[in-house]
Amino acid sequence: MTAPVKPTSRDRLLDATAALVYREGVAVGVEALCKAAGVSKRSLYQLFDSKDDLLAASLERRAADYSARLLPDPDDGRPPRARVLSVFERAAAQAALPGYRGCPYLAVQVELKDDDHPASRVARRVKDELAAFFRAEAARGGAADPGLLARQLMLLFDGAAARAGIHVETLEDLVVPTVVTLLDAAGVR
Repeated sequence: MTAPVKPTSRDRLLDATAALVYREGVAVGVEALCKAAGVSKRSLYQLFDSKDDLLAASLERRAADYSARLLPDPDDGRPPRARVLSVFERAAAQAALPGYRGCPYLAVQVELKDDDHPASRVARRVKDELAAFFRAEAARGGAADPGLLARQLMLLFDGAAARAGIHVETLEDLVVPTVVTLLDAAGVR
């Protein structure tokens, strides 16, 4: 029997950053990040050039899991309409979980307000990948204007995540019927 692998200082910093930034925002201090990770500031700066780089690395590390939790398997065989709806069904289920604070990638973009910040670039790429998924499925499903539908779906996705994240709206019985209306209007099968 092998002993459990102890997380490295880097892993602990990335995990602490993900948790604290999601809960408290990007203004969380280096002291708090180091304390939560159980590492010294010296260790942080040996591993990362700056807090900005740490934040970007934390977002990057979580990107694949974020996409896997939202997007259907590429080979699941369902029609485009069902694949798009599944993203919103999954998003609604996640929004109902305790501690939900919205989309972490949208939150970082809104908080930073700097398109050139390393974390903003990671967040934009992740959001662009979701938009590309919507665009591709809209095209496969026969939408007259796949680009417009993808933009509308992103607006709905981000708006729903923001409203649910600040706890003024629940997504059940709201987001999926709205997506159905958009898909119907676009002629997506």
